[in-house]
Amino acid sequence: MFNNYADATYGENIAEVYDEWYAELDPQAIPTLAELAQGGCALELGIGTGRIALPLNQAGVEVQGIDASPAMVAKLRAKPGGEKIHVYHGNFADVAVKGQFELIYIAFNTFFALTTQEEQIRCFTNVASHLSPNGVFLVKAFVPDLTRYDRDQTVRVSVIEETAIRLETSQIDPAQQLITSQTIHLSDKGIRMYPVQLRYAWPSELDLMAKLAGLSLHHRWGSWGMDAFDNQSDFHISVYGRS
Repeated sequence: MFNNYADATYGENIAEVYDEWYAELDPQAIPTLAELAQGGCALELGIGTGRIALPLNQAGVEVQGIDASPAMVAKLRAKPGGEKIHVYHGNFADVAVKGQFELIYIAFNTFFALTTQEEQIRCFTNVASHLSPNGVFLVKAFVPDLTRYDRDQTVRVSVIEETAIRLETSQIDPAQQLITSQTIHLSDKGIRMYPVQLRYAWPSELDLMAKLAGLSLHHRWGSWGMDAFDNQSDFHISVYGRS
């Protein structure tokens, strides 16, 4: 476990390379989110560099966001249209925002950046208080796969280039459902390290958190194209609304 890890640590470290490393976006993501927004306003939790928010805004949806990392938000601001998106600064489990939204969403496993169950429950409660009567909360997250770990750890090579290599290293604490990882980038320019901590949760656990917040599961898909979720799915897209 990292001793000095904070809400902004991941974003502050990875902002410079985030868009380069994670450039790919499923083309079905924006149409699906726009449909769920029902012509109203959307709020993105962990808006980051605007990978989703900017194209969603261009599709006609008014988008606001929350993020803990000034460096990530600076990347958003530097992009065309980024200066128009209102961003609240802080931990999205607790930040107070104004108004209600037809869609609140969180993608790229960012919900798991809340590293305790208590924070994750607070997030659902915070979201529920800002949903319009017919609004929905969408969560996209990986399905935990403990077979990836040997003796509670894993090391794998994710990128090999002529002048660089990227390693993904992780340790898992099954009792706390906590993953502590370092992405190590070795190149002819030196060594960079990108730490991240995640608290994973099973889909059924998220459903219970939603219930505690007065929400219930409306849909669970295995893709942005709304394909069925099954036991072979690597990730889920879960949509919650008023019970």
